[in-house]
Amino acid sequence: MAKLSIRDLKPSGKRVLMRVDFNVPLDENLQITDDTRITAAIPSIDYLVKAGAKVILMSHLGRPKASPNPKYSLKPVAARLGELIDAPVHFAEDCVGEKAEAAVAAMKDGEVLLLENVRFYPGEEANDPAFSKQLASLGDIYVNDAFGTAHRAHASTAGVTEYLSPCAMGFLVEKELEYLVDKLEDPARPFVVIMGGAKVSDKIEVLNRLMGKADAFIIGGAMANTFRLAQGYQIGKSLAEPDKTDLALEILDKAEKNGIEFLLPADTRHTAEFRDDAPTECTAPWGEGGTIPDDREGIDIGDKAIEEFSKKISEAGTIVWNGPMGVFEKRGFDIGTRAVGKAIAENRAAVKIVGGGDSVTAANQFGFGEAMDHMSTGGGASLELLEGKVLPGIAVLDDK
Repeated sequence: MAKLSIRDLKPSGKRVLMRVDFNVPLDENLQITDDTRITAAIPSIDYLVKAGAKVILMSHLGRPKASPNPKYSLKPVAARLGELIDAPVHFAEDCVGEKAEAAVAAMKDGEVLLLENVRFYPGEEANDPAFSKQLASLGDIYVNDAFGTAHRAHASTAGVTEYLSPCAMGFLVEKELEYLVDKLEDPARPFVVIMGGAKVSDKIEVLNRLMGKADAFIIGGAMANTFRLAQGYQIGKSLAEPDKTDLALEILDKAEKNGIEFLLPADTRHTAEFRDDAPTECTAPWGEGGTIPDDREGIDIGDKAIEEFSKKISEAGTIVWNGPMGVFEKRGFDIGTRAVGKAIAENRAAVKIVGGGDSVTAANQFGFGEAMDHMSTGGGASLELLEGKVLPGIAVLDDK
């Protein structure tokens, strides 16, 4: 995807208005519990600081319902950023108007200013032209490095580009496009897509889009229950989408017609109690008497499924992993997700892409993050890119 990059700019002495994704989790004392999203933006910030730019950062945090709320202030984020980078970091108590303008005017080259939460104004999510113009007036150049919000056409991700030029992507967005678009144009074979999570309906567009590219699909999580239900098996009180069984059968039929291997779990781990360390057991293989009793629910893939999935993963040339194999947040229900993560990490030869959300959390939790080639920072944005959609926040950037 040939978009103008941060490396194509001449930012020295310029005010660079950059959209970042600092939507980090905070505890009840407003302490940051995970700063991954802050560290993800540092390469772009550092680059601009070293180039002698004035770096003005915009972000949202949470859902403050379009009015100021101290609970959603970015002030603690500015403090954390100041600890992480080697440059002065200032905080503006507003994102537009006199306070923001004064804070920008006081900046020296090589300094960083974080504006207050853009979602404190209704104009942000409405992509209001007047609000976009106010934001844009604070900068000379625009950079978008907020991949997590690139699928939204908001004032800070799209509207401001009407009033600023040039408009470029940061290093984080560039890497996301390299792995989620460019690397999948002509993937190293076999190309294996691992899908998990709760709903078939959430992943249907990705399944359809990658059906023309992938050599094999591996399906886990509650999604797999819907397929087994569609095939007429007893799944007890397992989470599933009974109204999506026709859709599941259509997908199976399409895979068969296209000669694509579609691996469902050979067996399922189930329990009577939904809690940490609850006793679990595996079904007999589906199709060989496998069934989940009415008072039990499937919470993970079974041992035979782990064996089959791991073998398929070990043969892959390109791997996209999107969604866990089971309820990995609970101890004892995390065996399948951990095993799949391990199998991916151990395939040294493959291009390994983790497609955002829970899979990234799982890979980090089990210590496999370092072994992956790319861990996407987007949830919805990653999915939409994999679906082949054009993201508004990227479409508005200048072409190279």
